[in-house]
Formats: sequence, C-alpha cells, structure tokens
Amino acid sequence: MAAYWVDILAVGFFVLEWTVYALTLEHTAYGRDSLSARMNVYREVWVRRMLDREARMVDMQIMGALQNGTAFFASTSLIAVGGALALLRATNEALAVLGALPIDLTPSPALWEIKCVGLILIFVYAFFKFAWSYRLFNYVSILLGAMPPVEQRDTAEAEAHVIRTTRLFEAAGRHFNRGQRAFFFALGYLGWFVSPWVLFFTTAAVVIVTWRRQFASNAWRAMGS
Repeated sequence: MAAYWVDILAVGFFVLEWTVYALTLEHTAYGRDSLSARMNVYREVWVRRMLDREARMVDMQIMGALQNGTAFFASTSLIAVGGALALLRATNEALAVLGALPIDLTPSPALWEIKCVGLILIFVYAFFKFAWSYRLFNYVSILLGAMPPVEQRDTAEAEAHVIRTTRLFEAAGRHFNRGQRAFFFALGYLGWFVSPWVLFFTTAAVVIVTWRRQFASNAWRAMGS
C-alpha cells in the first residue's frame, strides 16, 4: 500500500507543477516578462504595420505558415493518442517485457492501465488546444482580410479592428502554447512508467527546461534587447 502512496504523491507533484507553472506564466506579473509575452507585443506591432501596407500577400503567407504548424501538431496529437491507446491494449505484453528486466519495475495491471489512461488524457487535451488554436488562426486570417485600407488607418474603426485582431491573435498563440506545454509535460509523465521516483525527477526537469526557455534563453534575451 505504501508503494501506491508514492505513486499518488508523484502524480500529485506532476499535476501541481504543471498547474503552478501554467498559472505563473499566464496570470502573474512575473509571467508578463516571459518570451511568449514579449512575442505578444510584436503580434500587435505586426497588425498595426499591416495598416500601412497596400499589398498584404506576405502577411497572409506568414499566417498560412502559422496555421500549417498548428495543424501539424494537432495531427501529431491524434497519432500520440493512437499510440497511447495501443500501449493500453498491450498491457500484458508490456508487463512481460518489464518483468524480464534485471530490475523489477513491473506494476500491477491496474496501475499500468491507469498510467496509460493518464497519458491518453494529456494527448487528448493537447489535441483540443491545438485544434482550437488552429480555428482561432483561421479567424485571425479572416480579420486580416477585413483589415481597413491604408486610407482609413487613422480612423477609430481601424484602431478597434487592430485591437480585436491582436486579442484574437494572442488567444490563438496562448492555446498553441498550452498544447505545446502538454507535449513537454507528457515527456515528463513518461517517467512514471519507469518509477514514481523517476516521475519526480522528470517533472522537475521539464519545469526547469521550459522555464529556462521562457525566462533565461537566448531567444528571451534577444526579444528584450
């Protein structure tokens, strides 16, 4: 029974770290200095500069690239869900492989299935985030197409259109970031398939790596210059 308490604590630590990291990044003053937040500033800069351009084909090409990247991750999420379902179905085979290892890492069949279901839920969550992000990027494309002409760039209507486009643009990026975060934490979650103690380590490693990319990477420093 004590071993199961270690599993419960490890999963609780995993959920807590993911939640605290996400809330800190998206809802605190500290998070407003992240790489993602700095990039949001340039989303508005991009939309405002579009008002000064008659030809906006390049802007639509960039938007198409963003949509394609989001569609790729959404498709990858579905493939990952399929792989996790296959892992769930092959419980007996997987336990036989673990039982043949020099170190006994074999969980009970029920615990193995719980681990697989958790992995499936993470990838399902990621799919919904990427799919919604893709939809929002479609909406942003429509708003870019409805951008007022250059002659009207100083009007109140143009200003309101820039604000609504930027907000929707930021929302699309935010949901994309949440999907990617789910992918990163899914890698940490894989540590649980080895041991709950490994899950503690891999969760901490994912938090450190993702934090560094948002607050201490070369990209972050470049965007602050």
